[in-house]
Amino acid sequence: MVGADTAWIIVATALVLFMTLPGLALFYGGLVRSRNVLSVFMHCYAIACLMSVLWLAAGYSIAFGDGGALWGGLGKAFLIGIDGDTLAGTIPEVLFFAFQMTFAIITPALIVGAYVERVGFGFVLAFSGAWMLLCYAPVAHWIWGGGMLSDGGIFGEIGVRDFAGGLVVHETAGLAAILVSVFLGPRGDRSKPPHNPGYVMIGASMLWVGWFGFNGGSQLAADGGAAMALTVTHISAATASLTWAAWEKMKYGRASLVGIVTGTIAGLASITPASGFVGPIEALIIGGVAGVLCQEAVNVIRNVLKIDDTLDVFAVHGVGGIFGTIMIAVFGAGTWTAQLGGVAVVGVFTVAMTLAIVLVVRMIFPIRVSPDVEQEGLDLAVHGEQAYHPGN
Repeated sequence: MVGADTAWIIVATALVLFMTLPGLALFYGGLVRSRNVLSVFMHCYAIACLMSVLWLAAGYSIAFGDGGALWGGLGKAFLIGIDGDTLAGTIPEVLFFAFQMTFAIITPALIVGAYVERVGFGFVLAFSGAWMLLCYAPVAHWIWGGGMLSDGGIFGEIGVRDFAGGLVVHETAGLAAILVSVFLGPRGDRSKPPHNPGYVMIGASMLWVGWFGFNGGSQLAADGGAAMALTVTHISAATASLTWAAWEKMKYGRASLVGIVTGTIAGLASITPASGFVGPIEALIIGGVAGVLCQEAVNVIRNVLKIDDTLDVFAVHGVGGIFGTIMIAVFGAGTWTAQLGGVAVVGVFTVAMTLAIVLVVRMIFPIRVSPDVEQEGLDLAVHGEQAYHPGN
């Protein structure tokens, strides 16, 4: 099965990159005002480029090197000592590097949704690069790279179960997003609706398809486990879409396109950590709850806490990822100690590291554009380009 495993992970790698470019870019771009859509595209594209280089330089080694419990060291920096014949399990290690690189791309890209329409471009790049190396990569090592949260680590023989990134991707990105939102403060004008719900639906659809590579590829083999992960991913997404829309209809008297596709993303984020450990019935339950839970989290963040996490990154990704991680223990596929402990350890570390990075980076790069630039729109004022006539 070595050839089949390799072929499947090549496809999965392309699918996960497709999630960021163009999926996430279109999903986020459609949700902002027309004068800021190109800036969102620019953020996603530039992050994909920068994370690729940094993952080669040090990120992969920190996450998957042969270091100790806390980090992987720099022994695999720039893929030193690794060639096309070096294996990681049944696939070439260089392919494993590339597959994991797409995760390192999309995780800081998810945070973009928290600060769109008012953030400085220099801050975006500096923060994203430092955060991937100092926050994402160590957490990936702890759970996936044989570090302190894996089997035999601080929680005993059975470590934290996180199949494809409920903690590594979604909790870290969600917490970082809400912290950056607090530092930025709210936008001056939050009254305008999404400028292009069609973009939002197209982007969400691309994310849905790409998620088959995200979760199914995390099996690292072309086998029944990958097939089940893909299947439960789809079931959770479909169910969460329906329950989000139904809950929206009950509360507001209508179900919206933007709402139903946001429910899709909530279902995908929630099943991610559990996708390798549950079956279709459990996926129905996870997705069904996620559609309501994440929608209510949006309401709490926006209307109770009054935090302008612009595109609801924490409410959808953070809450969804944490919920799915805990459901692994509910369904008996992991221990309560490890699952809850993992949520706590990753959460405390992410908050502390993100806080430190923001404080340092904002001393070098302005975190927020001026009110005039915000009013004009980041497309024209920052990047000198404009996709639409002034208006929305």
